[in-house]
Amino acid sequence: MSVLDNLARQANRLATDVQTSLRRARVEGERRLLQRQHRTALEELGERAYELVRAGRLPEEALAPEIAAVEAKLMEIEAKVAEIEELRGEEEAAEGTAAGAPGGAAEDPSRTAFPMVGDGPAKPGPGPGWEAAERFFRRGS
Repeated sequence: MSVLDNLARQANRLATDVQTSLRRARVEGERRLLQRQHRTALEELGERAYELVRAGRLPEEALAPEIAAVEAKLMEIEAKVAEIEELRGEEEAAEGTAAGAPGGAAEDPSRTAFPMVGDGPAKPGPGPGWEAAERFFRRGS
């Protein structure tokens, strides 16, 4: 009887531990959700304050360091966008010169991946594989 009592105690302890873990996971999930909502609300508040300062409806002096940081980041973003566009232009120019060279590095990747596909239009009707299959199955008939 002591073995059954021991198993029952262990099962009860395990069930309690599982319930506690589930409760803690639920509460932690709710906390993370509330933190995300709080960050979103702060972000919206910051955007609105920035708009009001730029519109002249809110004095800039109190928020000057934060406004300067926002504008500095915006300038950095614009610089990166310009850099990306410049790199795209260089890539397109490189692809254009390589595509013009015979057997150049800018071959169509689909030709490399599927060399068995020809350049010409597909022939109507079944392909050569079907002909071989028909010959094979006719022999068995």
